[in-house]
Amino acid sequence: MSEPGSIDGIEPGRQLIRSGGEQGASLAARLAAQLQRLAWRSPLHGLRLRGRYPLKLLAVPADPIPGHAGDGAELLEGWIRHRGVAVELAMLDFADPATIPAALVDHIQTFGFLRDLAAAAPRERAAPIAELIVRQWLGAHGGGVTDAGWRTDHWGRRILAWGAHAPLILSSHDIVYRSAVLNVLAQGARHLDRGADKTPAGLPRIAAWAGVVTAGLLIPGGDVRLAHGEQGLARVLAACVLPDGGLTNRSPTAQLDLVELLSQLVAVYEARRRAVPDMLAAVLARAVPALLGVTLGDGGLSSWQGGGPVSAARVATAVTASGIRTRPLRQARDWGYQRLSAQGTLVVMDAAPPPVARASSGGCASTLAFEMSDGPRRLVVNCGGSTGLASLPTDLAEGLRTTAAHSTLTLADANSTALNPDGSLGRGVKEVELDRQELDAGSRIDASHDGYARRHGLIHRRQLMLSVDGRELRGEDVLLPAPRRRRTGSSGFSIRFHLAPGISASVTADGLGALLRFPDGGSWQFRCRGGALAVEDSLWIDPAGRPRATCQLVLDGEVPAGGAEAGWVFRRMA
Repeated sequence: MSEPGSIDGIEPGRQLIRSGGEQGASLAARLAAQLQRLAWRSPLHGLRLRGRYPLKLLAVPADPIPGHAGDGAELLEGWIRHRGVAVELAMLDFADPATIPAALVDHIQTFGFLRDLAAAAPRERAAPIAELIVRQWLGAHGGGVTDAGWRTDHWGRRILAWGAHAPLILSSHDIVYRSAVLNVLAQGARHLDRGADKTPAGLPRIAAWAGVVTAGLLIPGGDVRLAHGEQGLARVLAACVLPDGGLTNRSPTAQLDLVELLSQLVAVYEARRRAVPDMLAAVLARAVPALLGVTLGDGGLSSWQGGGPVSAARVATAVTASGIRTRPLRQARDWGYQRLSAQGTLVVMDAAPPPVARASSGGCASTLAFEMSDGPRRLVVNCGGSTGLASLPTDLAEGLRTTAAHSTLTLADANSTALNPDGSLGRGVKEVELDRQELDAGSRIDASHDGYARRHGLIHRRQLMLSVDGRELRGEDVLLPAPRRRRTGSSGFSIRFHLAPGISASVTADGLGALLRFPDGGSWQFRCRGGALAVEDSLWIDPAGRPRATCQLVLDGEVPAGGAEAGWVFRRMA
């Protein structure tokens, strides 16, 4: 028998605690942010932005993230398209934010579309389109600080994009236009010098400080700014990236964005032939295995904390851009995801409390849920999320955040962690007890959370066991009386297993099992005890952000005075 904890640093037992996590931004914090925005539009701040502007940039860094040639081709035809949402270029008015679809704001304001344009056509053909859009942006936002155009995280990414694609936006023979671009770029850098640390915590603040560092490397005379930027970047990375490499908001899509962003920043250092700071290299080296740890057998991301199943191609591109060659992280102790794998079967489990309210907007009540794949085929999924994807109806987007939208147990139709109206997560799961062991028979996880203790007096405990040959995933869900808590009456529970689109499910004659068939003919058997089994409708948000119809297995039962127990198993058919 293998000793627990001897493989890949697997830690047998751990307690994860969510502290200070039930309230969103305070009234004082919101007021301070509003005052900051007013200060940025003051004459004093306008004076601070004035100064010399560069005649040219010191280097043109390569963009390590290739663009989408199809989207770039549409841009040449007059449409800006990104992840399923499009707007006609002729209808775009930077002075009127209402003309920019909400799902495209970040993509357009950060000039992320420049990489698509570069991928679709040579500079001679692409530059006039890029120049046209930059001129429109300058007309709306080049005269001074605006709310829509001068968000600090947008400026951070904009400086990265303008630097990497300077040949597209600065190839004009119009000296007045070129001077205007370089002048506003210098002003944006000064804006970031003072505003980066006031950016909302998390990935936005990382992007803002990345912009300060980029400006320090690309704008002449930037040594002081570079030192300031590296200090700020080190602070924000230490605060927002956990020791195992995961972001504090626990979102895999945000993690992917982090890897892409840091890879872009590394490329700027390389363009200047400057050594990459140890703190930056170390964070990127930890972030990549954490990201790979939440991929499934098809190479795409599993769906957690508002993020959808990003395609394998984008994940692979980001990893290649990072230059990091590593294996997936099997146990993200702090980030909170556990990965089980055996002979082509993969399971990713959320085994930690949800992110604190101030670290996440749009987070999900998904504790102890799991996703599962058989080779490249997804079997058990969560419904997914809408963050960064095509716009979805508000009620559907909110529904995707609920516990019922994840493959786990719900009690009394309630979320394990409350969903606040402002998009943050409220009261619920505070502690997760976790024990993991690697045995000769396979990998076992035993975890429990207290999300229902306060309201219902019960602890949810889930055990997963993946056999060493990958042919069987055995599980058990138990509801136990919580210490020092009184039961508030009888409650019903439901254990949901959302299935990937295309899988057909038929309940067996005894009502205690189901046969699951893949479209290509492969099949798994599901058996259960402790409740009544049914097949119900469900949906899954695909990588393009589109809802797709699917089904779910639902195991319903009642909780008597002493608690309840339900067992189940997925078994691959020969």
